[in-house]
Amino acid sequence: VQLQASGGGLVQSGGSLRLSCAASGGIVSGSAMGWFRQAPGKEREFVASINWSAYSTYYADSVKGRFAISRDNAKNTIYLQMNSLKPEDTAVYYCAARNSRFHSVSAHEYNYWGQGTLVTVSS
Repeated sequence: VQLQASGGGLVQSGGSLRLSCAASGGIVSGSAMGWFRQAPGKEREFVASINWSAYSTYYADSVKGRFAISRDNAKNTIYLQMNSLKPEDTAVYYCAARNSRFHSVSAHEYNYWGQGTLVTVSS
């Protein structure tokens, strides 16, 4: 099982980016998925999650209203649309999958992790 995150880059404050996470092994269709991020010198934190059917999503308060998580099970891919980006959103963003249909905000409940993609927001 592998997760491959992409789409990071350098963007100005107020800009947008769309992250993608492609999964192998068919895990996306039956798995809840999430995005986490880790800024330099800080612990990894929850960003957003989505259950297997995409009917339920959950967001950290810091990104609510600005970020949107979605999934395309046919493509084994999840996305994170990030709008109105702020310098404090700068971090390495990781996608993750868990052996459950239902999402979680806890990193330790995820079983598979991507390699991370760097998002840098300049002021």
